[in-house]
Amino acid sequence: MSKLRVACFAISIDGFGAGPNQSLENPLGEGGMKLHEWVFPTRTFQQMHGDKNAGGTTGIDDDFAARGVRNIGAWILGRNMFGPIRGPWPDTNWKGWWGDNPPYHTPVFVLTHHPRESITMEGGTTFHFVTDGIFSALQRAQEAANGLDVRVGGGAETIRQYLLAGLIDEMHIAISPILLGSGEQLYSGIDLPALGYYCAEHTSSPNATHVIIKKKG
Repeated sequence: MSKLRVACFAISIDGFGAGPNQSLENPLGEGGMKLHEWVFPTRTFQQMHGDKNAGGTTGIDDDFAARGVRNIGAWILGRNMFGPIRGPWPDTNWKGWWGDNPPYHTPVFVLTHHPRESITMEGGTTFHFVTDGIFSALQRAQEAANGLDVRVGGGAETIRQYLLAGLIDEMHIAISPILLGSGEQLYSGIDLPALGYYCAEHTSSPNATHVIIKKKG
């Protein structure tokens, strides 16, 4: 059965999933890149963002990175994950942070308030822009996934919306050993146990503490 999953989403010890002041120079906000230092060296990340024969580290971090892309048939992203532009789209020039061949290789549904035509990229990624909310995006993503899982890539606010609606089946959170102090909080004001979530698994590497959170039933 298809699941809605969050995977490889990194937060700081103080609970921030991105730093403040996102910009072209700081795609994940100021200090936000440090959240993902656990995954950058892994074999899975290197292969997703480069040569299929690329090297990279193996072990706990790579195991979780590999689990995160297994059985994924579609993605959902918040608009801030797609780029730093706010408000109406000024033109069609911006096509994401990732160049001509994004790492998704599936349909990707981007939540936005402003309509835009779909963009077909190299490698099988097509960006679709959804203006009628999280439920519509999920329905379209599930149809596109054709029985495979749908992954919510972020950012924190998008994950929060799906959590509060009780729609996420499983989350892998990587807690990086840094403090950000400000930015986008993931859990603030959310009572996970009351929503039916529990910690199903946890383990640590030198670079991160990996936690699997699942929904009961």
